[in-house]
Amino acid sequence: MPFRLVEAEDYVRIPPTEFGKPLEDIALQQLKSRYEGRVLREVGYVVAVLKAEVGREGKIVFGDGGTYHKAVFTMLTYMPLDGEVVEGVVENVREMGMLVRVGPILGFINKIHVMDEPNIFFDASTKSYIGERTKRRVSVGDVVRARITGVSFTTPREGTDLLLRVTLTMRMPGMGKLEWLREKKPAAKKT
Repeated sequence: MPFRLVEAEDYVRIPPTEFGKPLEDIALQQLKSRYEGRVLREVGYVVAVLKAEVGREGKIVFGDGGTYHKAVFTMLTYMPLDGEVVEGVVENVREMGMLVRVGPILGFINKIHVMDEPNIFFDASTKSYIGERTKRRVSVGDVVRARITGVSFTTPREGTDLLLRVTLTMRMPGMGKLEWLREKKPAAKKT
């Protein structure tokens, strides 16, 4: 998985009630709440803010009792790559497709991409898909291997955070439920 450490810069506000406390601790808490769990187009999903270095000299803004300090910080990020092969856990199965947890994000597999079968049936009572020919079943909690077929960024509404959309397929050789991939294939007959 393409996890990366990314160095970034921002300004943090130190309120007067926090004066005298370690700047790095205050800044780290602010940066964690501001960045962790967000999607940034340049770096992907921000998993964690790991450390921060804060400039000792702050700036004062008229009418504000706090000080503003430049902070250089390190983030752990995850950016899925188109074509990447990933493994994840099925979190939800619905009639139109299923959601798979891939590291810190969710990917979507459309029903037609769940398995290489002409007919796939949705079983609402067990929240699973069943292949007509092989009777193979994939359900919530199963571990699967899939290929990323699309990565896009969207903003659902004005003023909301950016979303990361990942589409997957298991309809390729070497993809599918890990249990299926471990099944022994019959040996080829010698002629």
